[in-house]
Amino acid sequence: MSGGSSGGGERPARSEPAPGAVLLPGWLDLDAQRRLLAACREWARPPAGLHEVRMPTGGMMSVRMVSLGLHWYPYGYRPLAEDGTPVKPFPPELGALARRAVAEAYGDGPAGLDGLDGIAGAASYEPDVAIVNHYAHGAKMGLHQDRDERADAPVVSFSLGDACVFRLGNTETRTRPWTDLELRGGDVLVFGGPARYAYHGVVRTLAGTADEALGLVGRLNVTVRESGFGLRG
Repeated sequence: MSGGSSGGGERPARSEPAPGAVLLPGWLDLDAQRRLLAACREWARPPAGLHEVRMPTGGMMSVRMVSLGLHWYPYGYRPLAEDGTPVKPFPPELGALARRAVAEAYGDGPAGLDGLDGIAGAASYEPDVAIVNHYAHGAKMGLHQDRDERADAPVVSFSLGDACVFRLGNTETRTRPWTDLELRGGDVLVFGGPARYAYHGVVRTLAGTADEALGLVGRLNVTVRESGFGLRG
């Protein structure tokens, strides 16, 4: 896997929708998207494959997911997947891709922050877990915080397939203020520092907006994190 600018035109400019949040549009070119999609399809195979998630309230999430490194469940991590088998290991190449994204996001220093050294965990970023979410048409995800890790290092989010409306909120409440972003296939969103614990979610996916050359129906989102559980030790 490798990140790079999209071919066939000038790459859109990066943006900083909130302090600590950096959007890198088109950071994954089509070849990189294909490689990541092929990897996701392998990860989705059983055992410990793609599955539905039941919330503590009894309802089912509309996205299906697969975990790498550790199995995520509402609201924590464990070594065994829903089917009782060990979770697939976290791929080193995915970690390398996420580290490159973090370096590019913060290397020049987002507005009001002091580059890599100004974002907790960015300079020494060592991700070890990931969650792959598949959004079929009509799927969405409510506003939530990523608080199940013991590290406050940045989260890296890779988008493939259909575009979506991603809502980036504040750290205190699910209500306003928030910013709605359109994330497209190939985009990477990195959020750390002041934005690390912001409420966020997917309001809706935009069916039929995926690049037909990718061969993906719906949207895939790969979020990469540093767990803080000492998996590398």
